[in-house]
Amino acid sequence: MRRLRLILLAILMIVVFAVLHYVLPQSDVVRIVNTDVRRMDFGANAIFYAGATGADGTTDVRFIETVDADGDPMVYRNEDTGWGWPFYFKFDSADLQARAADLSSTREAPVWVVVRHYGWRSRLLSAFPNATTIRRAEGPDVSTFPWRAMVILLGLAVLGGVLIRVGQLFWRNTVRPLFDRRG
Repeated sequence: MRRLRLILLAILMIVVFAVLHYVLPQSDVVRIVNTDVRRMDFGANAIFYAGATGADGTTDVRFIETVDADGDPMVYRNEDTGWGWPFYFKFDSADLQARAADLSSTREAPVWVVVRHYGWRSRLLSAFPNATTIRRAEGPDVSTFPWRAMVILLGLAVLGGVLIRVGQLFWRNTVRPLFDRRG
């Protein structure tokens, strides 16, 4: 029984870690090479997109195509999250697309930017991380620390500790006395 409980706890922790890794903000230093709008037909990968689909199951999605300092490509989608999950309350995808187009550059005259995003890139599922902000960087070797993610994780850890303590006090003061009276 103990082994089963440990396995279930490990599975729960992996799921929680995966969700947090997907929704917490991350930053990449890249060079924008192109911006594009594509008509997307969603299938099994619809869970990775925030936008509502049209009547025919398709919608327009903005993309920001980039290259990092090593020359590896990375493509970000640029969708409003609105009031939905995850709660980024992003309503400015058109403005962000214009800013990305303005900051695009060539290999000969690079303009480096920091793209803050959430999500994963999966070539198999055609899933792209969603860009939330873009700002100019000094160069390709700029270091970014995920302060927002750390503050959120710290807040979740404190909340988890408080909930565990409240549960312990509830069990000790309410549930255990009920069993003691019966027995």
